[in-house]
Amino acid sequence: MNNLNEAQIAVDTWIKEHGVRYFDPLTNMAQLTEEVGEVARIIARRYGEQSEKPSDRAKDLGEELADVVFVVLCLANQTGINLQAAFDKKLDLKTNRDHDRHHGNEKLQ
Repeated sequence: MNNLNEAQIAVDTWIKEHGVRYFDPLTNMAQLTEEVGEVARIIARRYGEQSEKPSDRAKDLGEELADVVFVVLCLANQTGINLQAAFDKKLDLKTNRDHDRHHGNEKLQ
């Protein structure tokens, strides 16, 4: 699978063609936190116990999740991380480590 590689290239191209430069990693980390907070707000109000305000109803969860992914891709690019390789390695680790881990969990039955 190479979709994350392609996404990293697309983000880098966008930054070079439409942005001035990457924000520094600390700024992007703060931006990531802000975007995750926006996702959390939608989830808490739409799927949790908090009531959704009229101003929140028009917010698009997919768009907010895409904002999170965009900033993660920026961070990967500017820190030299091949996110596809890291993801593949993590998925292999989780597959081998957690294959049967949750099958016996009574909370999930």
